[in-house]
Amino acid sequence: MSRQEILDRFRAQVAAGTPIIGGGAGTGITAKSAEAGDIDLLVIYNSGRFRMAGRGSLSGLLAYGDANAIVMEMANEVLPVVKRTPVLAGVNGTDPFRVMPHFLQQIKDIGFAGIQNFPTVGLIDGVFRANLEETGMGYGLEVDMVRQAHELDLITSPYVFDEDQAKDMAKAGADILVPHMGLTTSGSIGAQTALTLDQAVEKVQALADAARSVNPDILCLCHGGPIANPEDAQYVLDRTDGIVGFYGASSIERFPTETGIKDQTEKFKAITFTK
Repeated sequence: MSRQEILDRFRAQVAAGTPIIGGGAGTGITAKSAEAGDIDLLVIYNSGRFRMAGRGSLSGLLAYGDANAIVMEMANEVLPVVKRTPVLAGVNGTDPFRVMPHFLQQIKDIGFAGIQNFPTVGLIDGVFRANLEETGMGYGLEVDMVRQAHELDLITSPYVFDEDQAKDMAKAGADILVPHMGLTTSGSIGAQTALTLDQAVEKVQALADAARSVNPDILCLCHGGPIANPEDAQYVLDRTDGIVGFYGASSIERFPTETGIKDQTEKFKAITFTK
């Protein structure tokens, strides 16, 4: 499907009152299973590989591999098994070793429908973040990458962390905005430090409103922090205006894997035999 066809489908879905659900896929079986569950959108990026290897998602922000090379490797595993769901590539927009317009064309040519800005320096704060901005590796490069992807007619679904970023991404042509509430809580390798759900409601709304002040037609999903399970997402959607869905990574693949394998193992351990 083309970018316009995907957006038309999503807008029709929203008009019918059906939320858009997106999910991260770190493996082919995750993507295949999520599609079987009728997921609307898939995103693959380096943290998915690390997450499904039992490491925290923030490993994707550290020097454990070439993020943009990893997503191209993962494409070979995921894209062939996905039949009808748009798949986005997580692109490290601050990568100084990529000629970004050329890389984005490769992303499009291999079969991705669009991009998301991950890894993102938006998850980094403090002096380290200030130094990244000062030395030419700041969030503005991610905005530039989204603008370039939009010009290539790729779907763009960026993470944003404050109101200025939300406006900047809307100006750059973002199609689907994802206010990011931080590392997802819950599970064996989830965060402990996070916003409350009520704080997330307030922040998600503020970021979405900022983006819609630039582009009233932008689609907005919620993600991260305390929004970990379907009940959490429902809580946010019930208390916000214009948030039309949820994007989950750990929530879609890590939690079900952790609990499903554990429960199945416990059931096998409970079987008996006759002496």
